[in-house]
Amino acid sequence: MTPFEEFVAERLDGLLRYATVLADDPHLAQDIVQDVLLRAQQRWARIEHPPTYVRRMVTNEYLSWRRRRAVRSVTPSTPELLDALSPPLDDPSIGYTERDAMFKRLAALPRKQRAAVVLRFYENYSDEEIAAVLGCGTSTVRSQISRAFQTLRDIETTREPTGAPR
Repeated sequence: MTPFEEFVAERLDGLLRYATVLADDPHLAQDIVQDVLLRAQQRWARIEHPPTYVRRMVTNEYLSWRRRRAVRSVTPSTPELLDALSPPLDDPSIGYTERDAMFKRLAALPRKQRAAVVLRFYENYSDEEIAAVLGCGTSTVRSQISRAFQTLRDIETTREPTGAPR
């Protein structure tokens, strides 16, 4: 097996999950990851730190796709997709409701804020790692996450209560 094939075998599932959370569309996520891996394979010998480089390529491809498609209707994730992303909770209805609500809130964030939040809380990246993926400084990462939290708080305060237990 070549080093590239080993990388793909080890990291493909994680890249697909990451792209799916960013794009909220498993088919688009597969397209993004496939395009990125094809481009990465062509320059594999020149890539110094493949995990960060490929993750950044996926992020950039997602951000570029969002720029190309200025208008897009957001559809909620299906229960099957949510099950594939994480194991179901004891009471699936609560888990689906909470995850669906969170995906909707994430979809409302500007693209860079969304990418920073997903990298921090879904991928557990540090500020430095997020900065490397997004191509910005660590202070910008902290600023993007802070603004995202404020946007999420604003969404939460304007949201009508659903009566679902918290």
